[in-house]
Amino acid sequence: MITQPLFAYVGCYTSPERDGRGDGINVYRIDTRNGALRHVQHLGGLENPSFLALNAAGDRLYSVHGDRSEATSYTVDRTTGHLAVLNRQPTGGYNPIHLAFDARQRFLVVSNYGSDSLAALPISKDGSLGPYSTLTSVTAPLGPHRTEQKNVRPHHNPLDRAGRTFYLPCKGSDCVIGYRLDPRRGVLVETSRVAARPGAGPRHIDFHPRKPFAYVINELDSTVTTYRQDSASGALTPLQTVPSTPSDFTGYSTGAEIWVDGAGRNVYVSNRGHDSIGVFGIDTAKGTLAPRQWAPTKGGVPRFFAFDPAERFLYVANQGGDSIIAYKVGRNGLLAPTRLRTKVCSPACIVFSR
Repeated sequence: MITQPLFAYVGCYTSPERDGRGDGINVYRIDTRNGALRHVQHLGGLENPSFLALNAAGDRLYSVHGDRSEATSYTVDRTTGHLAVLNRQPTGGYNPIHLAFDARQRFLVVSNYGSDSLAALPISKDGSLGPYSTLTSVTAPLGPHRTEQKNVRPHHNPLDRAGRTFYLPCKGSDCVIGYRLDPRRGVLVETSRVAARPGAGPRHIDFHPRKPFAYVINELDSTVTTYRQDSASGALTPLQTVPSTPSDFTGYSTGAEIWVDGAGRNVYVSNRGHDSIGVFGIDTAKGTLAPRQWAPTKGGVPRFFAFDPAERFLYVANQGGDSIIAYKVGRNGLLAPTRLRTKVCSPACIVFSR
């Protein structure tokens, strides 16, 4: 059996208003023995390809473009890793910030951070994107932060593990809203919402692989909230909120990314300001969290991080530090430093081939 090579696709910020120093999407081949990255392609001519998603077949990649109003599809050569632009479609709003597939991968759901809406773009048989039919407006009372909560600011729209509910943390409105897709109309319909602490700024969400728990990183107050998920309705009930930074840290920091490991033992978060990855152990019965480690990111503004498919390495995109650094993941889930460091200007997202 021939094993496909492993590639990493890295999106970035390119525009002056984002202090972007990037230049499109960069493709790297991963040495699975030691985690090293070797550059194999640069695809330029793209403005702020700031979040990426790869389909289940591994042959089509998609991006949204921060501070713009479109999404792009790409073909993927699974042997070389090389990308080519397939087509583009408007997202119907400003600053599309995240994208996720529905369970059957017939739609690409996009959240428009700047204009408070969701779009479901149909995916054609060749992987190209079709036009959305109807936008879903996202409405909610705004939070108290004078500068960071001027609009609802939907920030993330992943599909849960059951493949039924898209969850939308709304940074500007201190709430998480659940939606289900009506595939006939191509429209997202609200099914639930839960309030966060005023001024918390919910940013990203991830889910336990087997149990009904969800975890949210709150950007503005640097906390992590554990929720219980109702398996029938999808409604979330808050169980616990803990700081995402150490108790002796007195500086300014904001939460960014969150992941639950495949074993369901640990939650990982990134802190911009403290410039760390926090590791929190999950109580197997309650789902609540306890801090285990804070590992320095060796670069500023760790906007994003991701595990390789085998979860042997964790890669951090230091947006402000123009670098990707890697940790070795121990059997207990704790992170050990490596010498792996790759210069990438303003990295914002990393996805791996399948």
